[in-house]
Amino acid sequence: MTRTVIDLDDATLALAQRQLGTKTKRETINRALAIAAGTSADDRARGLAWLRDNAEHILDFEVLEENERAGR
Repeated sequence: MTRTVIDLDDATLALAQRQLGTKTKRETINRALAIAAGTSADDRARGLAWLRDNAEHILDFEVLEENERAGR
């Protein structure tokens, strides 16, 4: 394991922690790295294609727009 000192964006880190359900910076970064390393370009393309085909059934775009305008 390597010890590295880096500057992190606190708001982005907090968002990542909420999204990943992690508690510490170390856990969050290691989880994010594991996800990134385990996801190939083909996996991402398949996921994006699925989301494009199914977005209208699972996302409420009006709510997303309201949240975006409200800064949430």
